[in-house]
Amino acid sequence: MNSRERVILALNHQEGDRVPLDLGGCGQTGMHVSTVYALRQAFKLDPPGTPVKVVELFQMLGEIKPDLRDILKVDFVGMGSNLNFFGFRNEGWKPWTTFEGTPVLVPELFNTEPDQNGDILMYPQGDRSVPPSAKMPKGGFYFDDIIRQEPFEDSQLNVEDNLEEFGLITDEELIHLKREAEELYTQTDKAIVMSLNGMAFGDIALVPGPMLKHPKGIRDITEWYMSTVTRQDYVREVFERQCAIALKNLARVYEVVGNKITVAWLSGTDFGAQNNCFISPKTFRSLYKPYYKQLNDWIHQHTTWKTFIHSCGSILPIIPDIIDAGFDILNPVQVSATNMDPEVLKTRFGDQVTFWGGGVDTQHVLPFGTPQEVRAQVRKHLQIFKKGGGYVFNPIHNVQANIPIENLLAMYETVHENDRFD
Repeated sequence: MNSRERVILALNHQEGDRVPLDLGGCGQTGMHVSTVYALRQAFKLDPPGTPVKVVELFQMLGEIKPDLRDILKVDFVGMGSNLNFFGFRNEGWKPWTTFEGTPVLVPELFNTEPDQNGDILMYPQGDRSVPPSAKMPKGGFYFDDIIRQEPFEDSQLNVEDNLEEFGLITDEELIHLKREAEELYTQTDKAIVMSLNGMAFGDIALVPGPMLKHPKGIRDITEWYMSTVTRQDYVREVFERQCAIALKNLARVYEVVGNKITVAWLSGTDFGAQNNCFISPKTFRSLYKPYYKQLNDWIHQHTTWKTFIHSCGSILPIIPDIIDAGFDILNPVQVSATNMDPEVLKTRFGDQVTFWGGGVDTQHVLPFGTPQEVRAQVRKHLQIFKKGGGYVFNPIHNVQANIPIENLLAMYETVHENDRFD
């Protein structure tokens, strides 16, 4: 059974030969570039000092090349826009060294010069003549948005300002997606995860407009969250207009990639904190669900794609609505959060949604536990989640920097020892 066949069975809640495994399929299932480097060195895939490409700049995720995919038995490969988080292309690669000393390759418009404080400032579209939109603090591992909120009066708010980053997909991007899909479909047997821009409603990492030179509208994170309660009519109009654009883009993308795609990543909007949802189920149903349902309905009517939503945190109260909105896949399955017990999740929802993640706790166990503790948790979670299919192994969110290599190896070894169906 090849990867694509294995994944399709799992997503249809059937048992194949083993549980599919993801690493790098999307921006929430990857690995920090320094950890990718360490893993490649552990497997002796490169001479010491060989740099690793940073393929996702905001979180500093490293490229998962085919040789590493083969060793780890990864079943997925990702694709998406030819523009990155900051609005410029991943091209013209140049060397850089991260704060912790990892040799990497970054795009030519990535600013590698620290400011007077030693921070790395990133500029929208690589334009250093405008204020920076993100900062990697000195000694840090990834970027944080810089809030550039302009003063506004409620009476002067213009929905168009919060729609600036959403537009019809360009012919250039369509050519890129067509080429990527064709290449990955014909030259690999992996299931393709396509990340689609502009489909996530209220993704807080994107609200500040890191790719915009002069963002207008509501761009402060606190102000945006308050607006989902106090300015619901405004937010709803933003979502309505965004959804209309997204539906047009779905049709255009499908024309060029067809059903070569297995999974469509739609949303990275987080709805949960560590201990509970930070919006009510009522707000999710009235403000978010109608628009997600329109996108899912279109996809399921016109394509064979399975749809993917990412939301961290304790989100048990809204999982029924996520399913009812039409999502096929829920990630990252943060079983370390309150009320996210694996047994409960699998029992209540295991036949309705594919759980993608939850394999090991990336907050505590993977970075700070012993290899034995990592093995025990991976074994336990696999036994719970894999029954009857509907599961893809991945840790809870991206694998971060400074993970002990022995813990990483313990995780993957244990997966391969326990991923077969009984």
